[in-house]
Amino acid sequence: MTHLVSSYTVGEWTTPASDHGAREIRDASTGAVVAAVGDPGLDFAKVAEHARSAGGAALRSMTFHQRALALKKLTAYLKEHTETLYADYLTTGATMPDARVDVEGGIQALGQYASKGLKELPNDTVIIEGTPEYLADQHQGQVVLTSRHGVFVQINAFNFPVWAFLEKLGPAVLAGLPTIVKPATPTAHVAETLARLVVESGALPEGAVQFVGGSIGDLFDHLGGQDHIAFTGSAGTAALLRRHPAVVERSARFNAEADSLNATILGPDAVAGQEELDYFVKSALRELTSKTGQKCTAIRRVFVPQGRVDEVAGMLVAKLARVVVGDPRVEGTTMGPLVSVEQRDDVADAVRRIVESGAEVVLGGPDAVTSANGADPETGAFFAPTVLRATDPRATGVHTVEAFGPVATLVPYAGVEDLVSLVALGEGSLAASVVSNDPEFVREVALGVAPFHGKVVVFNRANAATAAPHGAALGKLIHGGPGRAGGGEELGGIRAVKHLMQATSIAGSPDMIVAVTRSWNPAATAHASAVHPFRLYLEDLELGDTLFTGSRTITLEDIEHFAHFTGDTFYAHMNEEAAKDSPLFKGRVAHGYFILACAAGLFVDPDPGPVLANYGLENLRFVQPMYPGDTMTVRLTAKEKTVRAGTGWGEVVWDVAVTNQRDELTATYQLLTINACRPTEAG
Repeated sequence: MTHLVSSYTVGEWTTPASDHGAREIRDASTGAVVAAVGDPGLDFAKVAEHARSAGGAALRSMTFHQRALALKKLTAYLKEHTETLYADYLTTGATMPDARVDVEGGIQALGQYASKGLKELPNDTVIIEGTPEYLADQHQGQVVLTSRHGVFVQINAFNFPVWAFLEKLGPAVLAGLPTIVKPATPTAHVAETLARLVVESGALPEGAVQFVGGSIGDLFDHLGGQDHIAFTGSAGTAALLRRHPAVVERSARFNAEADSLNATILGPDAVAGQEELDYFVKSALRELTSKTGQKCTAIRRVFVPQGRVDEVAGMLVAKLARVVVGDPRVEGTTMGPLVSVEQRDDVADAVRRIVESGAEVVLGGPDAVTSANGADPETGAFFAPTVLRATDPRATGVHTVEAFGPVATLVPYAGVEDLVSLVALGEGSLAASVVSNDPEFVREVALGVAPFHGKVVVFNRANAATAAPHGAALGKLIHGGPGRAGGGEELGGIRAVKHLMQATSIAGSPDMIVAVTRSWNPAATAHASAVHPFRLYLEDLELGDTLFTGSRTITLEDIEHFAHFTGDTFYAHMNEEAAKDSPLFKGRVAHGYFILACAAGLFVDPDPGPVLANYGLENLRFVQPMYPGDTMTVRLTAKEKTVRAGTGWGEVVWDVAVTNQRDELTATYQLLTINACRPTEAG
């Protein structure tokens, strides 16, 4: 019996009751049926409610660090089970290198979010943005980010059934949003395997992830203002979903990643004999054949200086002659088929439209006879690598029709202004690359095309061997694009997490702002600590605990000793007349770093204790100089504290203010320390 893709919802796996009307999933190389997607028969009101009441509630009760540790556990589990994910992967037409990009790249993206959550987010459930804004006397405003009480629905394309699932799951979990996954039909069987591993790992709370193996039915009818929809697919479907009442009436957030006419640009300096030219051709070849061109970031338009189209076309065709199209399970195959016969026909139709608009075939084409290594080209979804040349550089089809397969069009440009205007005809793309070793050309072009792209990558001889390829979507950088690319953003490091959260301004008295944000600020009450705050364990330290130090008078001898001891004999410290001539000073001044050292001498408690180490300073500002004869004092206040679960220690941020004898601020900074927790009885 044909395998029917199952669903995991409301805590259990269910399989369609019947295969009647089910859509078949066929092996892309042989045409054999490998699975089917039927009516899941789900109550989507219950699915959405389970996500909110079980998954959402559980995630929101966890701190960012706890959520990150859950992702770390899931990442480790998936790494141990990659062979399970590869078991049926080659039925999709992908080669093993293609599969590794999806599987291992997706797991890596998930792991990056685990790492960034632990390193860049607080061990709390709220993110504080910036510093408080002064609104009136004893009245401040502060922006905070909190988890929305909704559902994250991801509707994925067929080309990356693993990576798309995981790269969306990472930021959603960190943001405290439960996820409902809807995979594309042609690769739903691979996505189901991943979903089973995610559930089996036990890393995430029940309800944090649900998987719909078929149609999402009326799910959108149960979405509203707290929910987020992330769609990857065609611009037409994205436009249809955007018009749903859930989005236009109830304000569910909608993020789309749609058709994208991505570009690569060859600089005029990259001529024969230069490393850049060789890399440019290799990059175009890689993007043309990797995943059989079925990547949202794949190069569709290849821009070359006017008069050099034939040269680049010849180099590209020569390399493509070595590409072996066939069944990816057969030795020697370097490019597999498209995901389905339907996709093959769609690509052929798109190529015909591009040609009719103003291009000619250099290699391949919609009617090319394709041999298939180890397979029947008639039953498989094989399509020959195709290179087109724009006979009219501004032909509409070249810049608006995407053939989602191994197809790229060479486009000549006459200069930077012409180039930028041609690239802009794509009306928004995910990625562009510039291959050049000319800094002025790179700056002008990169900034010229930036408004039309989510990512611009520059390659030259310095980074070509080590940089990720043009089409790589990296967890630390934005993945998305304006205009026809969907207008959305995915990935982008912690930006992606914040994108899923609710920004709210909280206004109140300084002490109430501290209570809400758990971050002390100088307008709030500073409590003189009964003991030196460095003597307090992390649990005993309260925000606002303050040490007001004694004083120290700065002498000319201090300044000269510091100058000769360190070698810092800058004129402002050593030359009275030159210092007076400066518009900033009235005479010789103390070194800023001497002031910092003296401040430490005033507030440091010398004995071993809860403060284990000082690991940095942040936001250092020298507000005004200190002169010989000035007397300094210091206020040291506990600003923020974070416990590192399971370590026995945490971090403390101290607000430090240095003032002179007139109580004027002369320096301010945040001191960062590692502090011990109170020892347990066992310890």
